[in-house]
Amino acid sequence: MEASATVPDSIPVPEPDLTPADMIARARALVPMLREQQDEAEERGHYSETVHEAFLKAGFSRTTQPRRFGGYEFGLRTFLETMVIISTGDPGTGWCLTLGSSHAWLVASHFPEQAQAEMFGPDGDFRCPHPAAPTGEGRRVDGGYQVSGRWPYASGVPYATWVFATGFIAGDDPPMPYVFAMPRSQVTVLDDWGARAGTVLGMHSSGSNTFVGEDVFVPERFVVPFDWFEPKFPTPGLELYGNPLYLGRAGGPYHTSLVVPVIGAARAALDAFADHIREKPTTFQPQIPRYRFHEDQRAYGQAMAMTDAAETILYGFADQYQEALEQSVARGEPVDVRQDARWWALIQQAGGLAAGAVETLVHRATSSTSGRGERLGRYFRDVTMYRQHISAQQGDFAVRNAAMYLGASDRWLF
Repeated sequence: MEASATVPDSIPVPEPDLTPADMIARARALVPMLREQQDEAEERGHYSETVHEAFLKAGFSRTTQPRRFGGYEFGLRTFLETMVIISTGDPGTGWCLTLGSSHAWLVASHFPEQAQAEMFGPDGDFRCPHPAAPTGEGRRVDGGYQVSGRWPYASGVPYATWVFATGFIAGDDPPMPYVFAMPRSQVTVLDDWGARAGTVLGMHSSGSNTFVGEDVFVPERFVVPFDWFEPKFPTPGLELYGNPLYLGRAGGPYHTSLVVPVIGAARAALDAFADHIREKPTTFQPQIPRYRFHEDQRAYGQAMAMTDAAETILYGFADQYQEALEQSVARGEPVDVRQDARWWALIQQAGGLAAGAVETLVHRATSSTSGRGERLGRYFRDVTMYRQHISAQQGDFAVRNAAMYLGASDRWLF
């Protein structure tokens, strides 16, 4: 994509007076509709055009986008709270929206001003998945790179405007990963997701399709080092906007994008379990309504506590992260990477608690709740996908983190 003939210096904010509370209220109002469309979204592999239009109208993808380029520039906590509520309507839909809408602040942090103006322009409508595994390659050519590759698990790609494709540059020694930003129109999205595709156990509505690029020309300005876990200080975004959010440290926030839908699944599972035990009597004598039976009450109470704890951890991290970024700017020094490691491990605990809440409820419910189209069964399959995610492996991270904390290694993720 060559430079636009005219690149706007700024883009009007659609609703200049919108508040974080307004954004959260809009998410809450959409929950009933999202629950009604769960089955069709699973079959299709992503949420419907009708839901997409509602999301656009609400402005969710603009939450952390700079106001200069048509966003609301709210903090990370507002984004997380909004996405948790959306995920209570459908965790897969929440995963799709969260992963597709969570990278505007990274564009603002790491890409040069000209590239940002083009990616956010002409009207500020921007969504972009980022499959982080470096499964592509760029070849240097005049003015940029010819990029080819295949990027699976590109959650959010069905409604993307751009894509981030991670890969190496041919001939580099040592090889270092880069992010190649490409317009969605220049890649092919494969029809390999959803219940009908049957490729995975759950998160069928998460829009985690594969995209493929073949010799896509990517101009130099749309290629940046994938050093977002330990970015250089200051970042282009901090210098442009003066907002500490645009220091662009991905270590903690990247994992929150996966935990948000799991907490949403736990909230939704609590609702589904409560409906189930209100409708069913106990099996054995003396028969009483299950919601009055102590074992069902125990499961519900434990799951509620686990979910509350998970959500408290998530928002506590967001507050810590904001404070640490502000202190980093005040000191003129980057955040210590050991803090990022501790944040990631902390957020993993939130994900484990929320997944455990769903598992507690499903194990207590009857087998009839696990069938196709049943809400509890869907939430169980969805959180199992989180449990299997490479970035959710608590034991693996604990060992590598401890090695760094104790001075046995100076490496963290890569």
